[in-house]
Amino acid sequence: MPELPEVETIRGQLAPLVEGRTLTRMEILDPRWSRPLAPEELTLAIEGRRIERLGRRGKYLVWSFRGDVHLAQHLRMTGAVLCEPKPEPTHIRVRLQLSPKRRLVIVDPRRFGTGELLLGSDALEAFFAARLGVEPFDERFTPEHLRSLARGRTAPIKALLLDQRRIAGVGNIYADEALFRAGIHPLRPAGRISREQYARLRETVVEVLCDGIDARGATIDDFRHVNGVRGSFQDRFLVHRRAGEPCPRCGTTIVKMVVAGRGTYVCEACQSRPRKGRRPRADPDARSPRPPAAR
Repeated sequence: MPELPEVETIRGQLAPLVEGRTLTRMEILDPRWSRPLAPEELTLAIEGRRIERLGRRGKYLVWSFRGDVHLAQHLRMTGAVLCEPKPEPTHIRVRLQLSPKRRLVIVDPRRFGTGELLLGSDALEAFFAARLGVEPFDERFTPEHLRSLARGRTAPIKALLLDQRRIAGVGNIYADEALFRAGIHPLRPAGRISREQYARLRETVVEVLCDGIDARGATIDDFRHVNGVRGSFQDRFLVHRRAGEPCPRCGTTIVKMVVAGRGTYVCEACQSRPRKGRRPRADPDARSPRPPAAR
């Protein structure tokens, strides 16, 4: 699934191509994309409106139109926005025609992406308030804020990082990379991490997201830029998807396990397993040797 760096990459590339243009026609080919609205209800609300701004909130693209009308677009697992693709790709769910002349398509092989109409800034704010926590680039994202979110929680720290209602935009890739850089095991209970560790984790979360944006996102399966080019952050992974390979720091074999329902990669020498943490269930797809027992 595209995470914050991938969505920010798309936003940065797409904004200068669409801001100031008018959406003259929107063709929604898959009614699932606009649910609960019927396609014609959504298109009626935004066709003919000028695109004032293309923003981002967490993993959402936010299209803001003249008249305080907004469209919150989520790419989900396999969504992409392509500009003037030639030849026209398969799996198109939405076509957009802009004036001055420009054509965009939204492709999504697995059909999980969505577009939600929000009328007015209050509706937009309420929509995100119910779904998203603080952005990692927000000045409120401090070690103290992280500790307050974790206080009393016995769930693994990785589960906290992935919870969009608490921290907006961090997904599986960047959680693995941030925890490795911070030297924190993903199974460690969120409420049992020291002040110093949270200070380091706050730094590494921001660091890996900035690195991801600098590399213009990570392409593992479907993520593409608006011109169809792949991202390159996958070439910089330290642990993610590197099961069975040596740790770049200590040489210990990286292992794969399941934490918070997600495939998780860890060096258990650099990221010591919590002594009383429960062992994760085995991952049948892991290529790595069996993790060592807790000491």
